[in-house]
Amino acid sequence: MKKKFTLFVLLSFLVPFITLGLSQNVSADEKTPADTFRVGMEAGYAPFNWTQTNDKNGAVPIGDGNNSWAGGYDVQIAKKIADGLGKKLEIVKTDWDGLPVALQSGTIDAVIAGMSPTAERKKEIDFSNPYYESNLVMVVKTDGPYAKAKSLADFKGAKITAQLSTFHYTVIDQIPGVAKQQAGKNFSQMRAQLLSGDIDGYVSERPEGVTAETASKDYTMVEFSEGQGFETNPEDVQVAIGMKKGNPDLAKVNEILAGISADERIKLMDQAIEDQPVATNKTTEEKSGLLHDFKRIWDQYGGLFLRGAGMTLFIALISTVVGSMIGLLIGVYRTLPEAANKVARFFQKLFNRLLSIYIEVFRGTPMMVQAMVIFYGLGMAFGINLNRTFAALLIVSINTGAYMSEIVRGGIFAVDGGQFEAAQAIGMTHGQTMKKVIIPQVMRNILPATGNEFVINIKDTAVLSVISVADLFFAGTSAAGTNYQYFQTFTIIAVMYLIMTYTITRILRWVEKKMDGPSSYEKIEDTQPANSEQ
Repeated sequence: MKKKFTLFVLLSFLVPFITLGLSQNVSADEKTPADTFRVGMEAGYAPFNWTQTNDKNGAVPIGDGNNSWAGGYDVQIAKKIADGLGKKLEIVKTDWDGLPVALQSGTIDAVIAGMSPTAERKKEIDFSNPYYESNLVMVVKTDGPYAKAKSLADFKGAKITAQLSTFHYTVIDQIPGVAKQQAGKNFSQMRAQLLSGDIDGYVSERPEGVTAETASKDYTMVEFSEGQGFETNPEDVQVAIGMKKGNPDLAKVNEILAGISADERIKLMDQAIEDQPVATNKTTEEKSGLLHDFKRIWDQYGGLFLRGAGMTLFIALISTVVGSMIGLLIGVYRTLPEAANKVARFFQKLFNRLLSIYIEVFRGTPMMVQAMVIFYGLGMAFGINLNRTFAALLIVSINTGAYMSEIVRGGIFAVDGGQFEAAQAIGMTHGQTMKKVIIPQVMRNILPATGNEFVINIKDTAVLSVISVADLFFAGTSAAGTNYQYFQTFTIIAVMYLIMTYTITRILRWVEKKMDGPSSYEKIEDTQPANSEQ
């Protein structure tokens, strides 16, 4: 009874998560409706764009079915563009690296994410006229040696970085004697690096620098007077709307932007700086301390985290089941005896070779790369735009199938060869032997490995952030990028992952014991009196 009660308690942790995951919209097609204007952005680069959990201050729902909203200067500009085009605005939250690819594949209609129209980018996508212009600054630690810097020369020997795939990273070379570091994936990563001492500063734009100072007293923005800072081209410090090459709406977008005056744009940016979540937290926060931070983060983003956990469990569960079925079918097929007919034997060998290629490809390449190739590659090469959740299920399932096929093959070989011979001796076919004798034993043999794949899939859904799947890690990144509290946020995320993996492990151990049966058997004595002869 104790074991059953414990199992019930563990299941009670998982059921709400899975239910939340099942509530997500899953379909095989994600083509843009004609009356919808789909805009891609990070939703984690305040005050240009950020993620929040309500529609306060004119925020727009993020189209991931995860009940989250995007706010910020870029969102307000996007709303004006959508209204001018007579379309409904939908925000598609996408990693910075994936924005150009998403645009080219047709997953989104435009990029409005503080992107500069550099000459390099203009080769791949078209840009509108600029809708904002800003100066470059440096963000450093307040108590660090560079907080009082006035010029680039003051950063000699400093460890400096900037965001990957931005012109910010290229201007670092203008600092004499700089120790240029590896580019950061996003601003959340660079802020965490700065606080940990891994870097001395990162290049940014003034609005983001203001946000950093507002978020925490640990950050200081260094501005440069004329002639003391970075040398840039006009297009480097401008931000514009990116659109697919040849998009006929570009002229209309420029017309709409021309109707937004310079004063109105300044007011929109000032309002965005005032409305950003870190500014709101600073004005409303009365208590401080680590426990209070945990509580406040959970109060603000707990629902988002739970929905992300639901999506994580949903993807991991379905993909493990489907992947196990794929692996079982492949494993059984590869044990078939060689066909007697020459033609059948040829196709059998050909199919076996194709299966070997599939297994080697998906076991030999990272899942993150597979996600990029499948999700964006299908759109760019064939115009097939998959729903992100469907794509996640597909990617994790076929990846799991490749690993499970080898696990199943090993499970089959673990069965004593004498059982095959005995089955053949009594006239059983190969199919009957596998179904009646071998597979039941294989299922027990591979159960620990299957459970391990399930646990791995729970954790590996984090790599699907490259295609912006709204899993638990993606939710945590969104929150940390908005509230600047990385340790607290990811501690909560880590605990949630631990609860999920521990619960799954306990359940699988219980299933293993049930399949094994009791460790010892007791003989039941016959208590009935024997009939005596009369």
